Amino acid sequence: METLIIIAICALIAAALTVPAGFGLSTMLTPLVLLVVGPHEAVALVAVVHAAHNAAKYVSLKEHVDFSAFKRYGIWLVIGAILGALLQNQVPQEPLLVIIGVFLITLPILTLSESWTGYRIPEANDRIGGFGSGFMGGLSGHQGALRAMFLTRRLPDKMAYAATASILALCVDLSRIPVYLFYRPQEFIDHMQLLLVLVIAALIGVQVGKKWLKSLKSEWIQKGVMLGIVGSGIFYIHQALT
Repeated sequence: METLIIIAICALIAAALTVPAGFGLSTMLTPLVLLVVGPHEAVALVAVVHAAHNAAKYVSLKEHVDFSAFKRYGIWLVIGAILGALLQNQVPQEPLLVIIGVFLITLPILTLSESWTGYRIPEANDRIGGFGSGFMGGLSGHQGALRAMFLTRRLPDKMAYAATASILALCVDLSRIPVYLFYRPQEFIDHMQLLLVLVIAALIGVQVGKKWLKSLKSEWIQKGVMLGIVGSGIFYIHQALT
């Protein structure tokens, strides 16, 4: 019970932080869920929490959604998410952790290199960003950081960015969860108590995060989440090797 309470508190804080950041809930929540379940089960359970979180964000911020950006990314996100979710059930646990870990460490480095070189991702590559974000979301649950690399350049307004990121993430979640349910229905039943606690914590976190969105600079939160992403990547690789 003590572990469950700690995970719930951490989930609430993570859910609040990721409203202005636009990504990072799966990244911060999955290592916590890994304390009580295996990698495949953790990805599936966190997907449900992630979907509830993004649905609540969308309802709260829907008047700010940029539907032109949604159209550019949407279909490619869904295709990538379904393919990634199908592959996720075929990859053994240890290689899956290594794949996730390497991806999470590499992504912030790529983001930093863009700021050093001043290179701007061409809009023609939005399809690649959409597919890649959906694929990694289906495979490991970590979709947001890759999507943020593309989306922040299209939507400099923080309210439009947060709102549009929420509906794009929800599209990925609604595409991958049925695949997880098909392959692992019993896992959801066995861990229903944990799932309900995390969903409630995530929904409360949205309301807290909305207040932070109006008062804090999202760049600060994004940088903090990026550090958390690198830390999670190192943790995943360590778990796989040990």
